[in-house]
Amino acid sequence: MTTYVVTLPGTLLDKLTPAARAVLLRELSPADPRHTALGEAEDLDRLSLDEENSTFVIRLEVQAATSGEAELEARRIAERALRSAGLDEQAAPMGPAAISGIDTE
Repeated sequence: MTTYVVTLPGTLLDKLTPAARAVLLRELSPADPRHTALGEAEDLDRLSLDEENSTFVIRLEVQAATSGEAELEARRIAERALRSAGLDEQAAPMGPAAISGIDTE
């Protein structure tokens, strides 16, 4: 298996409340239960928001056989976390993913 760092940008069309942000961060945290060396080296910040809280970037470490599978898994995790925070794909659409790191075992 290979560990990928997948970056997912998005736009917040609804306001992100402090409570929703806390839920989102909590839901994103289990994405790297092994605390891989790649994430530590990259100083992975799972959620970044711009100053106006209108755009976001989610970065996740996922294990997969291919980069395509890694992107699908990262989107699944991110979409589930956004829904848990009360944001669906209409309120927080995501753009194209980027693979920003790869660590093979």
